[in-house]
Amino acid sequence: NLSIFLLLPVLINSGSRYEAKYLSGIAHFLEKLAFSSTDRFDSKDEILLTLEKHGGICDCQTSRDTTMYAVSADSKGLDTVVGLLADVVLHPRLTDEEIEMTRMAVQFELEDLNMRPDPEPLLTEMIHEAAYQENTVGLHRFCPTENIVKIDREVLHSYLRNYYTPDRMVLAGVGVEHEHLVECARKHLLGARPAWGCAKAVDVDRSVAQYTGGMVKLERDMSDVSLGPAPFPELTHIMIGLESCSFLEEDFIPFAVLNMMMGGGGSFSAGGPGKGMFTRLYLNVLNRHHWMYNATSYHHSYEDTGLLCVHASAEPRQVREMVEILTKEFILMAGTVDGAELERAKTQLMSMLMMNLESRPVIFEDVGRQVLATRSRKLPHELCALIRSVKPEDIRRAASQMLRKKPAVAALGDLSDLPAYEHIQAALSSRDGRLPRTYRLFR
Repeated sequence: NLSIFLLLPVLINSGSRYEAKYLSGIAHFLEKLAFSSTDRFDSKDEILLTLEKHGGICDCQTSRDTTMYAVSADSKGLDTVVGLLADVVLHPRLTDEEIEMTRMAVQFELEDLNMRPDPEPLLTEMIHEAAYQENTVGLHRFCPTENIVKIDREVLHSYLRNYYTPDRMVLAGVGVEHEHLVECARKHLLGARPAWGCAKAVDVDRSVAQYTGGMVKLERDMSDVSLGPAPFPELTHIMIGLESCSFLEEDFIPFAVLNMMMGGGGSFSAGGPGKGMFTRLYLNVLNRHHWMYNATSYHHSYEDTGLLCVHASAEPRQVREMVEILTKEFILMAGTVDGAELERAKTQLMSMLMMNLESRPVIFEDVGRQVLATRSRKLPHELCALIRSVKPEDIRRAASQMLRKKPAVAALGDLSDLPAYEHIQAALSSRDGRLPRTYRLFR
């Protein structure tokens, strides 16, 4: 079923997790530099004009473990587009002017991240930092301010030489004949000599994620985060996470179902994709504790580890109570699983999977990531069969295993009532999830 439009990404096993021996922030820099001038194209405008002739658009996204250069265009322009992608990935000029512009763009993005009313991106950074202290996926995804001026062409070339190698790349395509794509790849990518030369990769980081657990706190006045004239309540945000498993392990599917079962959302929203009114965080938390503004479950998964976390927010004076509500929910994950609740979560996960695979960008990212990690791809019907086969004991086993680990905690806002890390750890090791009682003479 070929259509007039095709989507082509090049996915590369490179990202912030591989920066241990480098200045932090190189992947973030490369994301901003993408689609700038190359050997064949004198400027970004020239690239955009070439794509425009084929009705095309381009984008580059970096995550902790992958970098993706993507182009969407008319299928008649396949040869041109593959040639353009090859040039962008392997022959960037990285001029002084472009690097200077990128420094400004990165600086602006960092300022924006700290001023955002939505704390989600910042909390995600913090929870990874707490869970994997100073290693792999715990390394900063965004370029630290002090490194902005240190990253130059030489540093970038040194990184590219090690990580932009053929064995770490996948060219994927949606809406294109396989043979035709292979032919274009042979022509433009095979044996191509990159701008940084053909010297052998030396400092490739092959370290496996080491889950440490721990706490990262950021005291901040959140009283002026209002977007409109009406003042938004001052909130403290807490995220508690525990190590789950990598997407290559068998328990990955039970964890995905568990995450769906927990679900949740904000107190202002009802339903919506992934936020059922019957999820545990909705029924047990937001319905019962009207003072909580948000309770949402997230599952981050990588090739060698995973992190299941719950984000909640409330007013500062209720932080201790909010943390105890979350620790109790974590303990309940390893308890009884209601049959109807499990079936609902499985159905919801399958429908979300199928709905997402209606979207082409999701398909090509799915194809690319699976092939990068496993050299093969599981088809949607195979994934649905695995989801259907999840039993209550699978959920209990996965959750019990997860609860044996130390927690990772990220806290943002007014933290005067935040329980000590040892107390949160004790609550997650207890039978009922209660925090140890603390008695104060003065308050």
